[in-house]
Amino acid sequence: MKKILLVAITAMVGAAAIAQTQIPLVYDKENTGAHFTAPTFPTMNESEAQPLLPNPFIFAHNGKEINGFEQWEQRRNEILAMLQHYEVGTKPTVKREQVKAWMDADTLVVEVTERGETLTLRAPIKYPETCSAPFPAVIGIGFGGSGSLPPDIFSSRNIAMISFNFAQVTSHTQKRGEEPINRLYPELEYIGSYSAWPWGVSRIIDGLEICKEANIDTQHLAVTGCSFAGKMALFSGAFDERIALTIAQEPGGGGCAAWRVSETLGNVETLGRTNYSWFIEDMRQYQEDNVKFLPIDHHELTALICPRALLVLGNTDYEWLADESGYVSCRAARDVWARFGIEDRMGFSVQGGHMHCMLPDEQRPEVEAFVDRFLLGKEADTNVTNAPMFETVDYKKWFSW
Repeated sequence: MKKILLVAITAMVGAAAIAQTQIPLVYDKENTGAHFTAPTFPTMNESEAQPLLPNPFIFAHNGKEINGFEQWEQRRNEILAMLQHYEVGTKPTVKREQVKAWMDADTLVVEVTERGETLTLRAPIKYPETCSAPFPAVIGIGFGGSGSLPPDIFSSRNIAMISFNFAQVTSHTQKRGEEPINRLYPELEYIGSYSAWPWGVSRIIDGLEICKEANIDTQHLAVTGCSFAGKMALFSGAFDERIALTIAQEPGGGGCAAWRVSETLGNVETLGRTNYSWFIEDMRQYQEDNVKFLPIDHHELTALICPRALLVLGNTDYEWLADESGYVSCRAARDVWARFGIEDRMGFSVQGGHMHCMLPDEQRPEVEAFVDRFLLGKEADTNVTNAPMFETVDYKKWFSW
């Protein structure tokens, strides 16, 4: 019996090792599955009630379960299409010939032209003082280059820090039709900011690929942000497969937290209470009890990053963040990585006792491990599932698979 068990364990370890070497850590295209046909989008009246979290492994177009990692890209693109249809609107596609990029001192300048209109993005880059180029880099949402994470996590590792000024695309609380992106796409004034902002992050990555003088290793890019910018980082990582590592710090409702679970909690950011400049207005119809008719949920948004790396950070000191919902959603999403034997590429850590968007000492080693492994290629333990305050939460009751 012991011999049989040993053989089984050895086979499992071997399969996991094969998965780690054969399943890509990152891709060289924004969306490798863009050629797949989108599924049909039932209206709320046409949708069956799903009180539990929708099954991320079931194809929308035929109801069959995916069979292996080679089918995940198609299923991923179904979820991606549904997320845009029901929640944030279309993320515009851009051809490479529409983009120009150059360096102005230590600032990357990117111009995107559409139908005679041009939008300019400027992204300052803080380079390491030592080490040779090209440099791995983190795109930090805001002006510091590291989001809300301590800059020395990156500077001490010779990782470049790129600032993404999201207001160059659309403001924090957009006025539909009056934002910079609307000059390029006036027909898309309905879209939410979580479609527009990831579009901007993708254009920065375009610029880094075009402008070799930027000296950035585009195979080792991370994106990070906190709170509303934590959601922005999550959507950016979900929408662009060129991002190797996403660190979503305290993203709350509308981020990793599942709408269905949040609806059962207290004073948290639910689907009906979120900022609707960030989403499309049509999503309102799914608020409160109608959330069970929404064909997707945010464990699937989170899973869009698979097979690439994701670390989610929570903070229980702020009820609005709905961290119990985020915990359930992360558990559900991690099942996707686990299905392919790469669950150590997705981690979550929830910690209280600190200010919003301030990394506590307890979470720093977890962030450093993900940075070391996925930006620097070092050995590091990224098997992070740290949320002791939720150990008694029956997260599996939300699963339909």
